[in-house]
Amino acid sequence: MALAGCPDSFLHHPYYQEQVEQTPPRGPRDLAGPGFPAQSDRLANHQEDDVDLEALVSDMNASLESVYPACSMQSETVPLLQNGQHTRSQPPSGIRSLQPQVSLRQKVQRSQPVHILAVRRLQEEDQQLRTSSLPAIPNPFPELCGPGSPPVLTPGSLPPSQATVKQDVKVFSEDGTSKVVEILADMTARDLCQLLVYRSHCVDDNSWTLVEHHPHLGLERCLEDHELVVRVESTMASESKFLFRKNYAKYEFFKNPVNFFPEQMVTWCQQSNGGQTQLLQNFLNSSSCPEIQGFLHVKELGRKSWKKLYVCLRRSGLYCSTKGVSKEPRHLQLLADLEDSSVFSLIAGKKQYSAPTDYGFCIKPNRVRNEAKGLRLLCAEEEQSRTCWMTAFRLLKYGMLLYQNYRIPQQRKALLSPFSTPVRSVSENSLVAMDFSGQTGRVIENPAEAQSAALEEGHAWRKRSTRMNILGSQSPLHPSTLSTVIHRTQHWFHGRISREESHRIIKQQGLVDGLFLLRDSQSNPKAFVLTLCHHQKIKNFQILPCEDDGQMFFSLDDGNTKFSDLIQLVDFYQLNKGVLPCKLKHHCIRVAL
Repeated sequence: MALAGCPDSFLHHPYYQEQVEQTPPRGPRDLAGPGFPAQSDRLANHQEDDVDLEALVSDMNASLESVYPACSMQSETVPLLQNGQHTRSQPPSGIRSLQPQVSLRQKVQRSQPVHILAVRRLQEEDQQLRTSSLPAIPNPFPELCGPGSPPVLTPGSLPPSQATVKQDVKVFSEDGTSKVVEILADMTARDLCQLLVYRSHCVDDNSWTLVEHHPHLGLERCLEDHELVVRVESTMASESKFLFRKNYAKYEFFKNPVNFFPEQMVTWCQQSNGGQTQLLQNFLNSSSCPEIQGFLHVKELGRKSWKKLYVCLRRSGLYCSTKGVSKEPRHLQLLADLEDSSVFSLIAGKKQYSAPTDYGFCIKPNRVRNEAKGLRLLCAEEEQSRTCWMTAFRLLKYGMLLYQNYRIPQQRKALLSPFSTPVRSVSENSLVAMDFSGQTGRVIENPAEAQSAALEEGHAWRKRSTRMNILGSQSPLHPSTLSTVIHRTQHWFHGRISREESHRIIKQQGLVDGLFLLRDSQSNPKAFVLTLCHHQKIKNFQILPCEDDGQMFFSLDDGNTKFSDLIQLVDFYQLNKGVLPCKLKHHCIRVAL
């Protein structure tokens, strides 16, 4: 028989059954031919062929059970064809007699699918081997690694899968515009600020910060660079929001610690080695015991009244004395804990909390969201005192983390310093000053002569421009019109805002020396006002217009130093102090997101 040498699994193959069903029926005579025995001979040997086939199938089943022992544990199901449908076609009559001789358990074993769990496990192991065989990825930020961190990113040092969770955060700017940013769960405040700087096309001078703003409580604070944005947002109420603004005073106390910590407010529980130069080291050293002391106005919990108390700030918390200025343990009462709290500044303390002064701040526990009952409201006598208390709170709570946040931008700047300065091209280096006053031109080799020639050329250009405009030329560079509008394109010009608004902007962006802005004067429509911060105090200087030879100038010192426009005035006082108490260093800026 032609099928005697084929395995029984081949007989049940769907493709073979379809071929058998499509074969037209043939008679016994059609199969007779040369080399084929007659029908009587085949019938005589048919029983022997069946016995041999059954033994062959039994041997194959035994071998399959030894190779796939898991198949014998499967439940009995109906055999499936290749397309997943149950078998419905009847096999031919020549094959039908072979099926009853095979047990149902054996047929089920041959029809069960092979387990793929082992295959998946092999694929995962292969993927792990491929990952481990890849070369190590260099760390693009080696300065962020600690002393024990490897300089390369190994698969074990990659963040966990939870860090891939993304969340939408809405950030507002000073002008009311907002932007929704999709961030990772492990993104810090510094990373989000750098992302916003990149998308807003701003200059990244490491002074941008994220502000936690609570309008219903009248509180706000700048997030530390290492804080996780998603974690901070989880403690905020629905009315609260994030603001994106400048803060030049964020790490100013590392540069000038003496200005931030008056000597009469700082004491040490132990003898300190060194004077004011060791002030920050003592704050950052966890073994030292710095203490800030002084009088503060404290709002009583659950009441509207304020009481002036002697308060001291230590690593263990904020305490007030119940007996004068005594700091004995039996006279100290705990006001607030530093561990699970944050320090905020009051936006409108007089209006909302009836504060005695404008220099209020608050210690807010992280569990408080909408209620003002758990807030510890405090008020200082002056701005320097408030800044000292709030800065000491940050140093005692975060310690070395603040210093690391301060050093990271400087380390990056040091690494990029050879590439940060603009490189002059070959054509710029080959430029020389020329004098074409005679019949032939000559090269001016004396630098002083070259500078005077450039000034003369500038004055001649202005005279030609003025003469052309007098003759009726429609030049868009008319000096009288250009000087009155060109400053409106600058970031430091804030237009028609009030004195109070300008002071508020200066305070929000940090009371550091040299922080300034320009605005229109409210008393004189043709004048402007320079608002400048010096020694944590805000001063205003009026810029008056003056006329000379029919041309309009601007001056800060009653015409002694004149400038054709406000841009020249700002550029001059950024290089020279002049009549101002300090040079112009930082300008207040508002960016639309």
